[in-house]
This record gives sequence, C-alpha cells and structure tokens, in this order.
Amino acid sequence: MKLFNRWETNFEVNDTGLKSYININPLMIPRTGGRNVGTQFWKSKTHIVERLINKLMIPGHRGKKHRISSGHNTGKSVTTYNIVLKTFEIIEQKLKKNPVEVFVRAVENAAPREEITTIEYGGARYSQAVECAPQRRVDLALRNIVQGAYSKTFKNKKRMWECLADEIILVYNMDNKSNAIARKLELERQADASR
Repeated sequence: MKLFNRWETNFEVNDTGLKSYININPLMIPRTGGRNVGTQFWKSKTHIVERLINKLMIPGHRGKKHRISSGHNTGKSVTTYNIVLKTFEIIEQKLKKNPVEVFVRAVENAAPREEITTIEYGGARYSQAVECAPQRRVDLALRNIVQGAYSKTFKNKKRMWECLADEIILVYNMDNKSNAIARKLELERQADASR
C-alpha cells in the first residue's frame, strides 16, 4: 500500500530514540479522524504525515495565544491535505527522491535533543538543561517546520506548499536558513550554556 497511492513507506527511521514515535506504517490516505485518541501515547500511533496535516490546521499557536494565525486553513482538513500533497510533489520534482522519506529525515534533523527548564531554588530562578523526551522532540520538530513555513508565506507571493517544500528541503539538508534548524541550534546552545 502506498501513501497517497504514490509513495512507498518501506524505509527505516534512522534515529533510534525516535523509532517508536514516528509511525510510517503503510497507509493510503493519512486521515484517521482521531481513532487513536484515548490510549496513552496516542500521538505516536498516528501516521507522521497525518500529524503534519494536523499541525498545519493550527499554525498560530505559540503557547496559548494565536499570534501568527493566517486563518486561511484552520480546521480545513481537505485544504491542508492538498497542501501536503502539493508539497510532496514539489519535493519529488526538486530532489528526485521519495518525499515521505525526505520528510521523515527532516523531522529527525529538526528534533532538538536538549532544552532548558526553569527551577526555583531559594527564591531565585535558574535555568537548567534537561534532555528532551522523544515525543516532545517530534512535536517540536513538526511545530518549528510548520511555523517556519508560515512565517515565510506572509508578505510573499510564494504559495504555502512552495514555502513548506522549501522548509522541508532546507531542514533535510541541515541548512541554517531554515527556521526549524535555527531554533534547534539556539535551544541546544542555551541548554549547553545553562549546565
């Protein structure tokens, strides 16, 4: 069975920490309608492309505020489905590789290994470096890829699928021009400084 009836998903996830959290099981249409909800770690049972589609439907969240929402496709699953399909077509044309594999490698590259948290000790607050949980690593990678693509569409004539394809290709190549790689490196630099 091929994803979108076009691309194979018979490759392996290279990052051993993320192997059980990135689902690439064979699936034709990545839209389960929330059938996995209700079990523990239900997000890891959802196909990784479907998780990208779901992240595209709520691009504006930074914390609890909608600071960067466009309003064009919020809640429209068919619109985001078509955006992802066109994105994968562009990736296939540019790189001549399986776009699903390129996307999975991009998620592996954009997943931060460490982050910082604040601890209060004696009335003073200190930042402390902590290891990032694998589920959170995938969530942060997807969020940074989507928000980077959205920030590039504003005040620009490029369409969303073109910007998303460019962002995924930049992350796949580990380029610092991408939003996700820049955020990952900044987060890991802050964690390294607060040891």
